[in-house]
Amino acid sequence: MNLKSHYDVVILGAGHNGLVAASYLGRAGLSVLLLEKNDYIGGATTSQQVFPDYDARLSRYSYLVSLFPEKIIRELGLNLDLRSRATGSFTPYVKNGRHEGLLLSNVSEGRSRQSMRELTGSDTEFEQLKRFYGIARIFADKVWDTMLEPLVAKDDFRSRFGADDVHCEAWRSLVEEPLGCAVERHLQNDLVRGLVFTDAKIGVFTHPHDPSLLQNRCFLYHLIGNKTGEWKVPVGGMGRVAAELERAARENGAEMPTRVGIHALDVSGPKRSVEFELDGKMHTVEARFLLVNFGANVLAKILGRPYQPDATNEGSVFKINMLLRRLPSLKATQHPVADAFCGTFHSDEGYEQMKVSFQQAAQGWLPDKLPCEIYCHTLTDDSILSPGLRSQGYHTMTLFGLDTPWALFAQENETMRERAGQRFVESVNQWLAEPLEECLAIARDGRPCIESKSPVDIEEALGLYHGNIFQTALTFPFAEKKEQAGTWGVETEFENVFLCGSSAQRGGAVSGIPGHNAAKKVLEIVSTRR
Repeated sequence: MNLKSHYDVVILGAGHNGLVAASYLGRAGLSVLLLEKNDYIGGATTSQQVFPDYDARLSRYSYLVSLFPEKIIRELGLNLDLRSRATGSFTPYVKNGRHEGLLLSNVSEGRSRQSMRELTGSDTEFEQLKRFYGIARIFADKVWDTMLEPLVAKDDFRSRFGADDVHCEAWRSLVEEPLGCAVERHLQNDLVRGLVFTDAKIGVFTHPHDPSLLQNRCFLYHLIGNKTGEWKVPVGGMGRVAAELERAARENGAEMPTRVGIHALDVSGPKRSVEFELDGKMHTVEARFLLVNFGANVLAKILGRPYQPDATNEGSVFKINMLLRRLPSLKATQHPVADAFCGTFHSDEGYEQMKVSFQQAAQGWLPDKLPCEIYCHTLTDDSILSPGLRSQGYHTMTLFGLDTPWALFAQENETMRERAGQRFVESVNQWLAEPLEECLAIARDGRPCIESKSPVDIEEALGLYHGNIFQTALTFPFAEKKEQAGTWGVETEFENVFLCGSSAQRGGAVSGIPGHNAAKKVLEIVSTRR
């Protein structure tokens, strides 16, 4: 690759946000160079053949799409098919000695209502659940379009909500008080409270009455996407999202060398420069603008500066990827297996039980019962499997584990990873008529096709601080400090150096939002200086 000595923009990291920024900037006529350390493009959104003996491409780290704005898809001309899942969630339980399941359907309100009635004995809890999510929808309607605009001051944002009881309730429940207050105010059933609150815990270490309101911020990011909050399956896997973004970036002129080792950054002078190794040779390029698509922790390390994270930045997620020869049968035989697994399958995620698991993990113990949720991508999109595997009934399955903070794995990662992996499988097995292990595909060397990733593994693979899948603690979608109002939330202390990844304000999840906003910041400066 023949590199130039100067570019308008150099982007560090070719994950999905870097690709979004590159597409917008290249389309505006700026020269763009993306530098990627891995031998592939896409970062955490890529798909890989995790089990080499089988032609199945799994999204190793991320798996569903909600926050990626339809506006970005339209503007960049991305050819993406995002499919709805027929089932929203399935939560197994035991009642009067019989295995049952709460099934919330995405296509039939009547079926959801009946299932809730079977659990609680009336329609009251279902109506309360609708009311609770109605509050989240009000917030989504107010905030979603602002995610691609400069930050609004908190007080100004509050004024956009009406003075009626419903709007006041939305603001109070989601911004001012710990989320647990609203959950307990609206819902009475422990199982229902738990399945709602899991959206406030995925990836972070928190509890219902956390005074930091980390749980509120996490919940919002799970519920506001495109004003519906629906999490959809990308056809072709998450790698299809990365591939489309790569195509758009290349068509707009971006250059993307891989296997790049960054040696030094100069961000303090009038010009920004990057020194890096590529194909055994050292290169130095200057850039008018530098966009950083990795965490603030990695940037601090490269610059030789201390990194002082907040306690809420620590990650808490355990990821298990599996390839199955067949779907396991359920003890709750009245529910079709495909209906249960194509949505989010909750296990050990009762509200009170998760309080216990949080406390045990906070005290440095691996919880006795580990809350987790699983889902089967291939029940909605089987294109990630070869025709042969599809015809034989193979499926992929993904498990996300909660209350597994980085600190539990920091000292003895391999030992703790194995213990946690076994405990998560045991959690799922309690609801199955046959052990999950018996359904796993087997590699040529005799090993089952299952891999586990602890927060330590995720940090080592992706550089995410302490395995935080959002890079840093999620932020509220408005300016909490007066000086942030009117900014894009991507600014750093260095001139023309901007965050374009999840470390930015309103970063986190597969959204492309910080990539878009960093590009807008650059173009704003360019337009004012012409």
